Amino acid sequence: MDFEILGEIQWAETIASSRSIRELRRLNRVYGKTPWRKKKGIAKIRLADGTIRLAELHWYEGHGKGKKETKIKNTWSRRL
Repeated sequence: MDFEILGEIQWAETIASSRSIRELRRLNRVYGKTPWRKKKGIAKIRLADGTIRLAELHWYEGHGKGKKETKIKNTWSRRL
């Protein structure tokens, strides 16, 4: 699903780090070895059909690698 993040991600928090991440081996192979963290937060997004929604996002962050593999975990259809 394609989407665009509008504005900043709010209430970002770490939900897993280092060995707690199930995908750690794949992340190190694809993006390079670094201390990885799995994070979550809430942001306004624009979906491919133009709909704007509030969504919970999950992503991986690596030191010096930035934000990778952002995915939508939950959306709310509140009027924004």
